Amino acid sequence: MTALTDEHGVLDALAHGRYSCRAFRPDPVPREQLEAVFRTAQRAASWCNAQPWQVTVASGETLARLRAALAERMADPAPPQPDLPWPAAYEGVYQQRRRECGLGLYDAVGIARGDREASARQAALNYTMFGAPHVAVITSDAALGVYGAVDCGAYVSQCLLAAHSLGLGSIAQAALAAYPEVLRRVLGLPPERPVVCALSLGWPDPDHPANRFRTRRAALDEAVQWRD
Repeated sequence: MTALTDEHGVLDALAHGRYSCRAFRPDPVPREQLEAVFRTAQRAASWCNAQPWQVTVASGETLARLRAALAERMADPAPPQPDLPWPAAYEGVYQQRRRECGLGLYDAVGIARGDREASARQAALNYTMFGAPHVAVITSDAALGVYGAVDCGAYVSQCLLAAHSLGLGSIAQAALAAYPEVLRRVLGLPPERPVVCALSLGWPDPDHPANRFRTRRAALDEAVQWRD
């Protein structure tokens, strides 16, 4: 068997150690460390090296205004209108994994199965960024369509690993893309750039039960097929 490198060992440890942080300490992260996250992510691969991602980071008073605006929008019964369509359906194993993730989180934070009010309160925490002191909103170029969104996904993945390498907590949030009109109004985002997702960043709260559960990954043979 070919020997694995030290570099692979570091990357493997980061990939296995990273998790979606759902409770943050309020302390802001120094700008130098945030820049280090985005500088590393800037090396993400993209179609034709297009690098379609643009990032707007909200902190402090701007983030407080964004939280308030999202809370107001959520009180409006009008349905969300994301720039990119939601999945048409989660079926089969995808629904099973989605359900397993949700139930694992609810069990961790003490929400009984069937308690819709408590689960709704937990879901609403997405729009407070789980208390994170920083949120980065990722937009793409509309003309690049699905390929621009795929490229942004690669960028976000590298952000998550880079943040974990610096001891930061992070979580990718598609939920915030439900209300692009709010993000545009508060953050001044251009209308021609679709919102892909957001990325909340900060120091994790290690004592919060939401940060103690972990999702399972499929075995390699469930995802990879070999044709020799």
